[in-house]
Amino acid sequence: MLNILKTEWLKIKKYPAFWWVMGITALTYPGINFMSHQIYLQITDKENQSGKLVKALLGNPFALPEAWRTVAYFSSLFIFIPAIVIIMLITNEYTYKTNRQNIIDGWSRGKFMFGKLLDVVFLSILVTVLYTLVTLIIGSTNTTDPVADKWKLAYYIGLFALQSFAQLSLAFLVGFLVRRSFIALAIFIFYYIIIEPIAINILKHKFNSNVGEYFPLEISQRLLPRPAFFSRFDPKTYQASLDAVGYHIGYTLLLIVITWGFCFWLNKKRDL
Repeated sequence: MLNILKTEWLKIKKYPAFWWVMGITALTYPGINFMSHQIYLQITDKENQSGKLVKALLGNPFALPEAWRTVAYFSSLFIFIPAIVIIMLITNEYTYKTNRQNIIDGWSRGKFMFGKLLDVVFLSILVTVLYTLVTLIIGSTNTTDPVADKWKLAYYIGLFALQSFAQLSLAFLVGFLVRRSFIALAIFIFYYIIIEPIAINILKHKFNSNVGEYFPLEISQRLLPRPAFFSRFDPKTYQASLDAVGYHIGYTLLLIVITWGFCFWLNKKRDL
């Protein structure tokens, strides 16, 4: 395993695009949350009656423990950025024929795929650590209640990690199937931003169907429901979304097993 990790690291460390995209990710995650926090402050810091009313209704979604949920939701909106890294890493294997070189050097096909799996695990851990740091910074600076249970919702770290791994695995699948970076990136981003959201909304609002809940990306999206302040006027729907998280953990794990099982199987069957 150490040999696999060393080999994968050698592929990554001199790849400029990896560091550029990771730099963008490192800026985007705190950026979207600090921007959301500033918007919240602009609304609630008003001394008029409306500002006080909004603050009473919303509370402080950026104070711990609620910040675990709030930051997870906003950060999850940009998982497509690290997904770009995953697609580039797998498509480069075919562009530069390094997958063949690994086999020539004595790797089995299963060992090669295990190396790619470790790439996805590593990146999932990296973005989860970033999410955790952003939450602690924002949450600590906004928490004024000395008796607040700051770690009450810390299990969102696990939910965020699971969602990240699931969606990065789907990005890997697209890159693995297409094997051309530009085309794979276009397909994934177009599906992520346009096709699936539109399809879900059409099914929900035009056909009154909840089938969209089981679309590939939506399955794991529902691990992180919208924060409570989005649902102050519809607590029943909000509670239903929280109750459904347990089911979607199971669905997400099943999707991950299917995704990687298919990738390992296809890699054994197709030509290098």
